[in-house]
Amino acid sequence: MPSIMNRTMTTPNVVEIAPEVKPPTWRAKLSRNPEWFTVALIVGMCVIVGAINPRFFQLATLFDLLHSATTMSLFALGTLVVLASGGIDVSFTAIGALTMYAITKAVFAWWPDEPFALILVAGAVGGIVLGVINGVLVHRLRAPSLIVTIGTQYLYRGILLTFIGTTFFMNIPHSMDHFGRIPLFFYHTADGLRAVLPASVLALVIAAVVTWWLLNRTMMGRGVYAMGGSLAIAERLGYNLRAIHLFVFGYTGMLAGIAGILHVSNNRLANPFDLVGTELDVIAAVILGGARITGGTGTVAGTLLGVVLVTLINSVLILVGVPSTWQKVIIGAFILIAGTLFALQRRG
Repeated sequence: MPSIMNRTMTTPNVVEIAPEVKPPTWRAKLSRNPEWFTVALIVGMCVIVGAINPRFFQLATLFDLLHSATTMSLFALGTLVVLASGGIDVSFTAIGALTMYAITKAVFAWWPDEPFALILVAGAVGGIVLGVINGVLVHRLRAPSLIVTIGTQYLYRGILLTFIGTTFFMNIPHSMDHFGRIPLFFYHTADGLRAVLPASVLALVIAAVVTWWLLNRTMMGRGVYAMGGSLAIAERLGYNLRAIHLFVFGYTGMLAGIAGILHVSNNRLANPFDLVGTELDVIAAVILGGARITGGTGTVAGTLLGVVLVTLINSVLILVGVPSTWQKVIIGAFILIAGTLFALQRRG
């Protein structure tokens, strides 16, 4: 009996035809890069607004958008981490409000000459503590994170309004006031106004880079996406679910605490009623950036694009005469359109 090698050598030559490679469809492209939908919406809005009001296309508008988007972007980066893990957190604004008001009030009363760096660290630590409480409760109770964070949101807000204070004050510590006035860049417009890019934008850049690195270059980041994809599979793969829960909620709390301190510094006002009510805008921005509410997906770039889109809707449409009551309508419509497109590409 001839060997396999011999039979192979005596077999007539056969020309193998490679299978035809079809170009990727729009559904496949959208599946790999869902943030392109957000880019298209941003470009379309900018073109329309710029055509109606040419003053939109100036550097001062970009500075105003970055100033308005800093706090929301920090919230959104934390929300991205939680959503990627398959959870959801609605207590981050309460964490930011409690941290910023309590620390600002304490520093002004007892340590008025405290450096801003230490105040920022105190805000981060306070946010971590409150966030870790969320993580512990979610892990121990095995309860949906939405239910847990709704409860802690009311708890943190109640503590703030009952035991710390309900009046706003403009006499914030000198170091916080000074930081809020530091320009990273500024210029004078044709109207004689001073357009300023605040230094707080640096905190946003650092937070974005760190979040990207954690999610894409560390074992913890792989665990976050794995847990968001399937809790049972992540556990079988050996990931420490308790550590991941503590990390995602602690990290979200840290960013919320930092955002609260920067919010007071930029606005030079400490108001216990600030930030509350923006949770849905933040979550909408992350979803418009391509993250799925079911977890396992989401990118830093997409999240920041989602924040840009929501900030444009909330801040710029007024320039072209669109009533503020239509802002939520437009955001809701965009979310429905995005959800429909993402559902279609998954079916395809």
